[in-house]
Amino acid sequence: MTDLLHGLRELPPELWLSLRVTLKLATVVTLLLLVLATPLAWWLARTRHWLAVVVEALVGLPIVLPPTVLGFYLLALFSPDSGAGRLWLRATGGTLAFSFSGLVLGSMLYSLPFAVQPILAAFRSVRRSYLDASVSLGGTSVTTFRRIALPLARRGLLVAAALSFAHTLGEFGIVMMLGGSIPGKTKVASIALYDEVQRLDYPSAHAFAAVLLLLSFALLLPLTILQRRTPTEA
Repeated sequence: MTDLLHGLRELPPELWLSLRVTLKLATVVTLLLLVLATPLAWWLARTRHWLAVVVEALVGLPIVLPPTVLGFYLLALFSPDSGAGRLWLRATGGTLAFSFSGLVLGSMLYSLPFAVQPILAAFRSVRRSYLDASVSLGGTSVTTFRRIALPLARRGLLVAAALSFAHTLGEFGIVMMLGGSIPGKTKVASIALYDEVQRLDYPSAHAFAAVLLLLSFALLLPLTILQRRTPTEA
């Protein structure tokens, strides 16, 4: 324990900088995912269109797809040689590859199922009779969604936010492919830890890994408590 505390005090500033980049990335990705995943999950829960099966399968694809595969295709898509890459270059003057914006888009795609699936499960658990009662009393679809569905699905939203944040926090393969290791810009905590191990600086690696371990545990503990509560306690 003494060695660990000493290692924390001796951590170089660039490691704390990488942690700050990671927390910023996780926060931005989580907020954007909630905005994107909530209406998408609501549509998947309500529609009977055959296309919903395809969309749901595509959303879940990152769970089984190696992150380096997804990172490679996104790297090709973000390249200035591609149509999307050229449009971004003309609009912003910079490239999506090896940029923070590119990391955000890549991380959103990679963490999308961890946001959509909990919200989708929560919407599917909402009783149809509640929604029908709202409509029969004159409520519009927007009103029903905002006043009935969202409050009843709040647990799913909280789980989605926690999982999205935690999953982004631990990303390695896709951020390595898309962002590289630019200090203060695209170098996240997982890459910084890998670099410390590569340099054989095990004291710093051990101390920094402990920081990430404690942070991850602090995120997952409330989530576990929330999931163990009964619906009547929520």
